[in-house]
Amino acid sequence: MATEASPRTRLDPSVFRLPVERIRDGYYTDAYFNFTKRLLEEKGRHPRVTMQVFQRHQSVLGGVDEAIAVLKQCAGPGWSNGWEPGWDELEVHALFEGDEVAPWETVMTIEGDYSLFAHLETIYLGCLARRTLVMRNVREVVEAANGKPILFFPARHDHWLVQTGDGWAAHVAGAIGVSTDAQASWWGGTGVGTVPHGLIAAYGGDTVAAARDFADRFAGEMNVTVLVDFENDSVRTALEVADALGEKLWGVRLDTSGLLVDRSLWHEMGYFEPTGVNPVLVERVREALDGAGHQPVKIVASGGFDAARIRRFEEQGSPVDSYGVGSALLRGENDFTADVVKVDGRDCAKVGRRYNPNPRLQRVD
Repeated sequence: MATEASPRTRLDPSVFRLPVERIRDGYYTDAYFNFTKRLLEEKGRHPRVTMQVFQRHQSVLGGVDEAIAVLKQCAGPGWSNGWEPGWDELEVHALFEGDEVAPWETVMTIEGDYSLFAHLETIYLGCLARRTLVMRNVREVVEAANGKPILFFPARHDHWLVQTGDGWAAHVAGAIGVSTDAQASWWGGTGVGTVPHGLIAAYGGDTVAAARDFADRFAGEMNVTVLVDFENDSVRTALEVADALGEKLWGVRLDTSGLLVDRSLWHEMGYFEPTGVNPVLVERVREALDGAGHQPVKIVASGGFDAARIRRFEEQGSPVDSYGVGSALLRGENDFTADVVKVDGRDCAKVGRRYNPNPRLQRVD
């Protein structure tokens, strides 16, 4: 069931730049786990446990390298008497980033002295939950797009601190581009984007002038893509931009508000849903560009897209070349649970849970 596209290697813990001291001190941990670690250490209790981690969806695993990094850098004894590394005393088995996982399937086990890692459960489960949610959502839109590139554009819809890991998750799940350098940092990439509405406004609403200067400055560094909905006349603006930029233009981006009808469709309404970016608008832009000799110019569709909407466009054969997807990629939940299922070699799980070995797990060096 593993996805062969995901590499059988793991990211080095240094990539994540974890706040190691604060994690070790329990700053980000549910208080009851901190109390548990303190009590075990103070009482001299060192049960060797098997901790088993799973989730409940058909999903795509993310955050596992980050979770392992937390264990490698933050497990250990010494709540109040100085810290000592504890990773070498643990035995961890896990799946890989990007592996497909089934409901209830064990994705990671941690074996060792529970007092060494009791305080880390909140952290490593959170890593898995967030990154797996993004991976599952991105994989769904990638599959819906039938091989057309997906641009990962949700940075503005969430706190900036989540960008690095979210971008990595999107990359592993198949997104071809991310919008910030932070999102691309874990694999050494850079953010991509388009000529934005703000720049066009700064040029007095003149999309062509903004696009021309932008292309003159950045065409050698990126694929220049221009938003063409500033005046709500996407066909006309796309043609004007293509004529002005020539070979410097890679693509135009349609981003009409879902509350508006593009001017080019005003005389066609009546047989389709005319608001926002819709298949008919895409067709009209494509026809206009091709008719003017701009066949190489790509069309990027964005604005409220999710997997279901992308499927509808693809089913209608819409001539979209790439989809920009934002907040839909952050919606939903993909929570993980960790249970102690063995203590000192014997079964010891709460009622309703049991040891569930998984031959797909690989030992972490």
